[in-house]
Amino acid sequence: MGLYFLRRAEWLTARRTGGYLWLLALVNCASLAMLLLTSQGGIDRHGFLLGSDFLSFWTSGLMLGEGGNPYDVAAHIAAQQAWFKQTGLHTAFFYPPLFLPLCRALGLAGYFPALALWLLASGAALYTALRLWLRETGAARPALLLIAAFPASLIVVTHGQTAFLAAALLGAGTLLVAKRPWLAGVLIGLAAFKPQLGLLVPLVLLLTLQWRTIAGAALAVLLSGAAVTLAYGPQVWIDWWAVSSSAEAAMASGGVPFAKLVSLFAAARLLDAPVGLAYALQMAMALWVVIALVWACRHRRYTLAHGAAMLAGAPLVTPFVLDYDLVLLGFPLLWLTTRPDPRPWERIVVLAGFIAPAFARPLAMNAGIPIMPVMLVCLFALLVARAERAGRREREWPAAPAA
Repeated sequence: MGLYFLRRAEWLTARRTGGYLWLLALVNCASLAMLLLTSQGGIDRHGFLLGSDFLSFWTSGLMLGEGGNPYDVAAHIAAQQAWFKQTGLHTAFFYPPLFLPLCRALGLAGYFPALALWLLASGAALYTALRLWLRETGAARPALLLIAAFPASLIVVTHGQTAFLAAALLGAGTLLVAKRPWLAGVLIGLAAFKPQLGLLVPLVLLLTLQWRTIAGAALAVLLSGAAVTLAYGPQVWIDWWAVSSSAEAAMASGGVPFAKLVSLFAAARLLDAPVGLAYALQMAMALWVVIALVWACRHRRYTLAHGAAMLAGAPLVTPFVLDYDLVLLGFPLLWLTTRPDPRPWERIVVLAGFIAPAFARPLAMNAGIPIMPVMLVCLFALLVARAERAGRREREWPAAPAA
């Protein structure tokens, strides 16, 4: 048996995979049910508010409704403490002004109704994007089962985070580049409220000459930015930029626990590397990802393989990426599972990549072992090799012109 057991993973049949998905979905649902049943008045048994991170977005919406500034850190802390007192804790707000209109809408409802509506709406967006990928790739798995089984989904729900929406916009946009480039660009542009996840998008679109998608994305960002400026004034951009500098300092010092982050920077800091060395390693990783994508896109042809590699590389190029952001990996993982010619190690990497978010934070917190950078590198390496071959085939056998 030996390494062949993992290298080919022929035991990972479609039927067995379905069983694993149902098992993971049941575990996730049971965990969520336990969290809700053991909470009292919306506070879990550890004293944390349900959907803890959502408090930041919701209080920002309240402040905007009262003419306040969510980038005023002292005022933001006071707004949170006025609704839910957390001694020594503050859920910071570092999102760019493009996210403010959505926060304002969330602030129109009470906290728990807004949280439920947010998770349902953003989850529905992810479901829709995943259905598009399932239809395009010919996979037979139910989209809802895939979302329910993915451990990263549970992290998003328990934190009330934005990752469902960001993943839905980037995933759908990536899929539609070849068929509906303008719409793809608009969707990608709307995902700019989480800019660190889209750093590779301009690179891949430029390398594959997707000018209409680039134009659509630029138009979406410019128009939404103009609308925000008209609504809240130009000063809001200056205030956000000032807060962003404090975000970098907080990340470097561990203000955001390194165990929650899944970047190489955070892994190095968790292992007590100096800040300078951690940043150097992160920059080297980002440079490797960029060079790999340039190589994969050298044939100037865009395929869904390139999009999948781009999404898989997103968590590798930024130091500020958390475990709930890994829901974005659902799209490249799905794409790999639908390949008719599974290459060595692909099946086991897909399996490991799917379940790794369940173990990444506990291992980092309790044992000081950061597993996600290694997992992400393996997944990206497999996908970028696939993307290069796909681009080569497109060049050798171009699609027939439309009638």
